[in-house]
Amino acid sequence: MTPPPPHGLRFAFGTLSALPVRVGRWDRDAARGGMLCAPLVGVVVGCGAAAVALVPLFLGAGPLLAAVAAAAVPAVLTRGLHLDGLADTADGLGSGKPAEDALRIMKQSDIGPFGVITLLFVLLAQVAALARLYDDSWARGALATAVAAVTARLALTLAARTGVPPARPEGLGAAVAGVVPVRAAAGAALAVTAVAAAAGATLGTDGAVRAAVAVLAALGCAELLLRHCVRRFGGVTGDVFGGLAETAATTALVVLSLG
Repeated sequence: MTPPPPHGLRFAFGTLSALPVRVGRWDRDAARGGMLCAPLVGVVVGCGAAAVALVPLFLGAGPLLAAVAAAAVPAVLTRGLHLDGLADTADGLGSGKPAEDALRIMKQSDIGPFGVITLLFVLLAQVAALARLYDDSWARGALATAVAAVTARLALTLAARTGVPPARPEGLGAAVAGVVPVRAAAGAALAVTAVAAAAGATLGTDGAVRAAVAVLAALGCAELLLRHCVRRFGGVTGDVFGGLAETAATTALVVLSLG
């Protein structure tokens, strides 16, 4: 497999994380490579979150504190970008206003009631699911933390596929909308699902199936949200991308915590 070009990796890490990576190119080619590399950002974020979560767990603080750490690290490593996008998307959708007015609401710096409520329940769901997983075993919790982070970024790759329009002529959404060929997006989805299943297999056959189902369920929920946003807003924005990432991550964690 041909390694991703350096400008693609820089674009991915420079736009999807708070890591000190300078983005040298903002053209469509760099955006395409960056969105295809998005799951690699998830690998770094997820493994970092799992490593931090294991510290309080092994020190005897318990699974709940480990869960809080696992949920907090991705927020820190993205400067809360995806959570902010989730809140803004919820405010835009919840406003019930026409697309132009809803997009204006999403651009405002404050968070409305729909955004606050959505953030509250999403974070509660993430922490509750992670606490269940880390209480079961450190390995299951760490695996779920990594799988959720990678799947969240994979949802962005799929959302940037050809045929998905931008809602605005400017911003991150416009920069990445439609840059990823459909076949490449599908290939990335298959690759991540296969790797997640292989990682889950280290916990047994049930772990492999659970991991694959979690990825597919997360992508399905993100796709439903994507289509709804395209209908409501006329396309995608940077906020919508953030909402998709958090939706996918939360769905993956909930599915992995079942049983």
